[in-house]
Amino acid sequence: MTLKLVLQDKTPVGGRIAQFTFTAADGSPLPGYTAGAHLDFDLGAAGIRSYSLVDFTPPGDAQAAYTIAVQREEDGQGGSVAMHALEAGAEVTATAPKNDFELRDGDAPVLLIAGGIGVTPIISFAAELDRRGTEFAAHYCTRSEALSTFGAQLSDAYGDRVSLWFDDSKPADLKGLIEGATAGTQIYCCGPKGMIEAVREIAAAAGIDHDHVHFELFASPASHEGDQPFEVEIADTGEVYVIPADKTIVEVLEEAGVDVMYDCQRGDCGICQCDVVSGEPDHRDVVLSEAERAEGNIMQICVSRANSARLVLDI
Repeated sequence: MTLKLVLQDKTPVGGRIAQFTFTAADGSPLPGYTAGAHLDFDLGAAGIRSYSLVDFTPPGDAQAAYTIAVQREEDGQGGSVAMHALEAGAEVTATAPKNDFELRDGDAPVLLIAGGIGVTPIISFAAELDRRGTEFAAHYCTRSEALSTFGAQLSDAYGDRVSLWFDDSKPADLKGLIEGATAGTQIYCCGPKGMIEAVREIAAAAGIDHDHVHFELFASPASHEGDQPFEVEIADTGEVYVIPADKTIVEVLEEAGVDVMYDCQRGDCGICQCDVVSGEPDHRDVVLSEAERAEGNIMQICVSRANSARLVLDI
């Protein structure tokens, strides 16, 4: 479902972050959603970019407006710059809300860990957990206190259930937080790739079931210097496609009319996972464990590439 939205308000909220409020261009109610959902915006030349919806109160079945927060990245791929260039009254196209990072049902305590702008879905999680009456602790990590854009609001709303951490003065002890969690705790982490990988590795070392660790990568996949073209062969048809250095497997296959399943295009939802019949993947996701990467039998084709000249995939 495609939505036509109009920007009602753009407000700087600290650092390089601005908050955007959109309504339906025709004034109608907007589709509802659950905490953790995001919108995919069509930003023209900047491409499709995903931004989490921000809610300090739990969303309902229908919404009068959508709110997102976007951090401007001058050295990024252009999406945040395009968003920050919008002014009130601008019309944009977006998908209806999608959710690949949904809170599970149940009474288990929840540990929320956010890094930088990755706090946006965590804000919505805290609101929903508070509504449910579920025990939770939220940890918001930023480079400095000055960059803790939503820290005061979170602390005011949830008191001592929120802890603020600053890399330059009071860094978070992720190991201590995770190892000290009550048995059965569900862990949700959103932030940069390094934080997600650290949380996942600490949780695994602590013996926490991987099914209790959930994450969303808050970044677009970056290309690597020296990326080279490679070939992908579809196992059941024998068709071969060349994947250029500046395109993903998903992009090339979709352009060729191959039916591929995908969503996030960041390597964190797992929907595009497929079997590797032969060849050596260059894994760039945050879904697979180190053991799965070493085995090389599966890969996420939205971000990962190849260390071999050809991959044979079972799509």
